[in-house]
Amino acid sequence: MVDNFKIMDIISNNPDLSQREIAEKCHVSVGKINYMISNLLSNGLLEVEKSHKKHRYSLTKAGKRVMKIELEQLQETKVRMHHEEKRVNCAVILAAGKKRELDMSAGLISIGEDETLIKRTLNILKNNGINKVIIVTGFKSWSLEAQPFLINNPDIHLVHNSNYEWTGSMASLAIAKEFVDDDFILIEDDILIEEQAITKLIESKERDCILITKESGSGDEAYIEIKNNYLYKISKDIHQLNRIDGEMIGVTKISYDVYNEMLENFKSNKNPFMNYEYMLLDVSRKLNIGYLKISDLFWAEVDNLSQLDTLVDKVYPMLLRKEAQIKEQELKEAIGKAINIDIEAITHIEPFGGMTNKNYKMIINDEDWVVRVAGLGTGRLINRREEKINSNIAVDMGVYPEILYFDEHGGLKISKMIPNAETLNVKTAKRMDMMQLIKDLLRKVHDSDKIIPNDFDFFDKLCQYEQLTIQVNGVFYEGYEAVREKVMQIKEDYELFPVNKVPCHNDTIPENFVRSGDEKLYLIDWEYGGMNDPLWDIATLTLEGFSPEEERRFLTLYLEGELTEELDQRMLINKIFADFLWTVWTIYKEACGENYGTYGQDRFQRVKKNINEYNLLYKGIRKI
Repeated sequence: MVDNFKIMDIISNNPDLSQREIAEKCHVSVGKINYMISNLLSNGLLEVEKSHKKHRYSLTKAGKRVMKIELEQLQETKVRMHHEEKRVNCAVILAAGKKRELDMSAGLISIGEDETLIKRTLNILKNNGINKVIIVTGFKSWSLEAQPFLINNPDIHLVHNSNYEWTGSMASLAIAKEFVDDDFILIEDDILIEEQAITKLIESKERDCILITKESGSGDEAYIEIKNNYLYKISKDIHQLNRIDGEMIGVTKISYDVYNEMLENFKSNKNPFMNYEYMLLDVSRKLNIGYLKISDLFWAEVDNLSQLDTLVDKVYPMLLRKEAQIKEQELKEAIGKAINIDIEAITHIEPFGGMTNKNYKMIINDEDWVVRVAGLGTGRLINRREEKINSNIAVDMGVYPEILYFDEHGGLKISKMIPNAETLNVKTAKRMDMMQLIKDLLRKVHDSDKIIPNDFDFFDKLCQYEQLTIQVNGVFYEGYEAVREKVMQIKEDYELFPVNKVPCHNDTIPENFVRSGDEKLYLIDWEYGGMNDPLWDIATLTLEGFSPEEERRFLTLYLEGELTEELDQRMLINKIFADFLWTVWTIYKEACGENYGTYGQDRFQRVKKNINEYNLLYKGIRKI
């Protein structure tokens, strides 16, 4: 298709061409060109000089003005790569650079007790649902590779830029392509930033989006100019911009398509010191790159010792206070909305333990309550609707405190604070007076006429946890399949027993028993509640720290009589099942970034030990 602009462009660069030559360049007929040139002449956009039979066309002032306007519009016309929103599940951390005054990888700079820049960044990413992280190393890469929180984490991939001293950040970003297969958040390792900034960037509708803030005055600013709501210029030279719209701080959301455009442009790059932000600027000349501006952002960059001192002594403490205030306010607003009260009625909040979930003690209308905020990703392990039903049944049984609110979708729960609460542990649970209270409570649950609407089926749970582990690229322990096969063989024996399923808690570790005064005991956290063999609850209780004599004493107390061989066999099977299930649970949780030390391996080794004992006692087999 030929338009006036193309003809005017050809004539502007080649005024001596004939109409036939113009037609050949436009791949149309001479008659078509004659018609269009006649229109341009009549509209005063072209003029012609005639010399004998030769015509020489040129642009008039009006024609040049129209060309200028058309060119400006073309320059501002860019491709919008995406119209649909997409959740980011990946991050790239650039950690290859060497700082002149810092003899270490910037990400390993200590900013607090057991806290480094990169650990904080990883925790922020995890809190926002990002587990897959590619870290590009360079200077002193071995120091990063040796970090315990990175070793054997299948979701964190370390790639090395061996030429880090002779290349810019674009070369490091290009090295990450082996592991990048989707949109990602790009973060520089020397950046300290408040969590809400990354949260807002992830939630931004723009799939390509740079994070900017007001000018810091640091002297090393990357200034940003925005035009038509998209990135227009990036420069450290303030004289090159028409206006200053903010400062780029080293945190950017990049779509997979734009990343590939950057890589394609980088193929022809002749400057090894090219930085990714300028390659992104090159791409932005034809593609729209959005932005998110947070003017009151707490952040800092560490390039030298002076900046490090400012970060540790001033910026980080202020940032922590701000984040605590934000989280407290968000929690108050969530509680206020949930139970329809003025947030001024919430007069006290303090953390109250919790590993998978976060618990807070609150004073609401002068009464003490415990607020449980579900941990990120726990919905994949726990059916919150079932937990809500089970918790209310436990309240009816008298073994769980009053529940004020329970959101079965988000997992937010508000329950009455247990007065004079004393959480049991392995040592206190084995005392004779505590055994009696635990026995009475479990009998109340197991003998109840209440029916929990869901079953806690060992095999179903095992398959669920195995599938989740595979989905997050978790690595099963060596010998897992052989042990699983033996467990399944024992399961066949177990299914021959006439087991009467009753209401069970299924996670009866001592820490889930809470004493109130001398005589009252509660059983909290009904996340895994369901109908099951009552011996599962007893096996779970006694597995951690009970000697064989203490276990037998509790069983005799619970049964109010002598043990039979059948009960002994069922008890051992439930111990094997419980250990094996929580082994896989641990593998999954650690694949998601948690650290449980030797907990999973200890359970796995105990599974093998108890299988050996089972086979010796009931199969006549000495060793698996």
